[in-house]
Amino acid sequence: MRPEMKIPNFPGLSPDEAAARLKTDGFNELPSSRKRTLLAIAFEVVREPMFLLLVAGGLLYFFLGDLTEALMLLGFVFVVMGITLYQERKTERALEALRDLTSPRARVIRGGEEKRIAGREVVRGDILIVSEGDRVAADAVLLSCLNLSADESLLTGESIPVRKIAGDEKAEMARPGGDDLPYIFSGSLLVQGRGIAQVKATGIHTELGKIGKALQSLEPEETPLQKGTRKLVRNLAILGLSLCVIIVVVYGLTRGNWMQGLLAGITLAMATLPEEFPVVLTIFLALGAWRISQKRVLTRRMPAVETLGSATVLCVDKTGTLTQNRMSVARLFARGEFRDVAGKTGQTPALPETFHELVEYCVLASQRDPFDPMEKAIHALGTLSLAATEHLHADWTLVHAYPLSPKLLALSHVWQSPQGDEFVIAAKGAPEAIADLCHLNETEQHELNERVMAMAATGLRVLGVAKAKFKQTALPEIQHDFDFVLTGLVGLADPVRENVPAAIAECKTAGIRVVMITGDYPVTAQNIARQIGLENPEHFITGPELGSMSPSELLAKIGSVNIFARVVPEQKLQIVNALKTAGQIVAMTGDGVNDAPALKSAHIGIAMGARGTDVARESSSLVLLDDDFSSIVQAVRMGRRIFENIKKAIAYIFAIHAPIAGMSLIPVLLKWPLALLPVHIVFLELIIDPACSVVFEAEPEEKNVMQRPPRNPHEPLFGRRTVGLSVLQGVSVLAITLAVYYISMLRGQGENEARAFTFTTLIFANLGLILTNRSWTSTIWETLRRPNPALWWVIGGATGFLALVLNLPFLRDLFRFAPLHTPDMLICLAAGSVSILWFELLKVLSRRGILKI
Repeated sequence: MRPEMKIPNFPGLSPDEAAARLKTDGFNELPSSRKRTLLAIAFEVVREPMFLLLVAGGLLYFFLGDLTEALMLLGFVFVVMGITLYQERKTERALEALRDLTSPRARVIRGGEEKRIAGREVVRGDILIVSEGDRVAADAVLLSCLNLSADESLLTGESIPVRKIAGDEKAEMARPGGDDLPYIFSGSLLVQGRGIAQVKATGIHTELGKIGKALQSLEPEETPLQKGTRKLVRNLAILGLSLCVIIVVVYGLTRGNWMQGLLAGITLAMATLPEEFPVVLTIFLALGAWRISQKRVLTRRMPAVETLGSATVLCVDKTGTLTQNRMSVARLFARGEFRDVAGKTGQTPALPETFHELVEYCVLASQRDPFDPMEKAIHALGTLSLAATEHLHADWTLVHAYPLSPKLLALSHVWQSPQGDEFVIAAKGAPEAIADLCHLNETEQHELNERVMAMAATGLRVLGVAKAKFKQTALPEIQHDFDFVLTGLVGLADPVRENVPAAIAECKTAGIRVVMITGDYPVTAQNIARQIGLENPEHFITGPELGSMSPSELLAKIGSVNIFARVVPEQKLQIVNALKTAGQIVAMTGDGVNDAPALKSAHIGIAMGARGTDVARESSSLVLLDDDFSSIVQAVRMGRRIFENIKKAIAYIFAIHAPIAGMSLIPVLLKWPLALLPVHIVFLELIIDPACSVVFEAEPEEKNVMQRPPRNPHEPLFGRRTVGLSVLQGVSVLAITLAVYYISMLRGQGENEARAFTFTTLIFANLGLILTNRSWTSTIWETLRRPNPALWWVIGGATGFLALVLNLPFLRDLFRFAPLHTPDMLICLAAGSVSILWFELLKVLSRRGILKI
């Protein structure tokens, strides 16, 4: 006889006791890498090229005897540090929020109630409920278990799972390793069975903490986009430094003033240094992941933020994702009769005796304290309809459980009554599996299948139920060795989520195909597909058909079939690989241990957060915190917005650096007075950095962001067309600014007045570039109606500081400007506006189909 499975009734800790222990022991987590201090960030800034150039410029001014200029440049060092600190803190806060969300979940009993909490909140004395696929949250002793095995390779190095047995709550923890021990350890993975355990150690006091291994956590990964950007930055930096050397040599040889030549070279280096590129990507991806988490989708791997906007196929489970996962028993079939059951709990009518046995054995084939919504619905029906009968058996003992397997989609529970001398076996599962267990003949199977189809056609999930008795002392190894008798069918209803049809329609307009994968019958799947508006619901492929198909046959059909029914989790990998072979960018949802390979293989693996196992979460790129399909669609929308905003910021960076570099280089080559000095470049950087990292990151999505086809993942962010148009914007600003400088010099207005004219025009043109690059489809006038508070802070700050520089004699002298009057300011504003006017016209022509941006 197999060991008895005891189901203890523990109230667990009270909420107050748990809070007190959490305060005493601290969170159940290992010490993470220390946060960077202000001093550490300051040290990183010191090593930045822009900082070194500022210091070099300040020292040059000092040697030239201009102490005021030197102190001002060195003072800007602290301003740059402040901006960098703000950006770093904002990024780290976003990543820290994501780390908290990635903490493994744990099911505990507190105050007599079962709760799902963050693993870091588990405390000593907590009662843990663990099952297959869970990552154990803390070291604990097992109070009861059934067929429980754990993979402790993280602690022992042994890859073979070890068998567990129940122990005593007073037992002290021992070291991991070996079979038949009553301990489970933090970080180990349960590969089979279920159990209840009492926590003995948390955090650094666990075995995992003692050996100093860190749990997996979210870390900022370098994405393909970041790798490409690093290469671009390196090339541009080499180009800028080369030009810097050329300018120093040319200035020194032609004018004989090497110190001024060094100053001109530093100015050009500051103008061409593309320091904003890595900042933009780091901040946009980190904050993008945080913004996506606000849509109830957790990003575990940063590359997923990039890939989201490219997804062409969403493969989703039906139950719980498209439906509410609030099951209720809707229809019964027993002894040749159907019986409809009211959907609302508490209004279930009394069931005739004909159906009592069916409900009785269905309850016996379920867990006593169920977590699964389907089993909760079965227990609710049993409690309401069998309360006053002899068909509920609270005093029976569960002796053994035969789990569901890919080969047999049915499970069996072996029970023994206190007075009985024989075992009672209850089985439930897929109707065809139950028919197999009952050894039905061909005629009986055909009749049963007709009944199943009739129930499934109304959108019900159908389960078969069977019973058996067994008198021998040694239980058989497999369920087939019992002499089962069919007791009937149970149909469960799971209503579609209200927001799913609208989300499916949005996917259609966005060029994203939705594929439904379910273990239900095809007719059930088709019924749901019609309710949600899924395309082509007439065609489907079943699991058995999938198993017999060759890769080429599946590839020929995968493009037109959106329903896969009677599919086992292992077949999801086959579907994903076929879609990938067909050139699709695949997002796949999953919740179980067997879903992990498919989640890993998909371009975007999406684990279920509410009902998913830790294994599925660890294999995924995203975690759907509320298991709602519409949240996936919102994440795709957000992914497209993030990529679009990165593209806008990069376009702006290319555009603004062209006139700055040009105005630093051309006057030197033409032997004109220097138009821009290091202090001017720093002022411009104080506008450029916030614009890139704050304004464009906070930009709302375009109205038609979900009305475009998915982005080609092979399309480079720095494509020729994008870079070409961006540089053209910059060249037009350069042409206007250079013209202003030349005309000012030609009119004999003096070097300082020409410089003031030129710089003011460049500031207005810079603000114009920010405004025009907010959208490549909508005009500036249209985008002004879209809220972006950061934009007005940047514009207000830039114009306010410009006014101070032009009007305060002290600052005006530092910048080497002459006073400008109101007509002069209007000329600068008009010139700056004209420089970006052509791009606004291009947007209008593009919308009319005359030209294409």
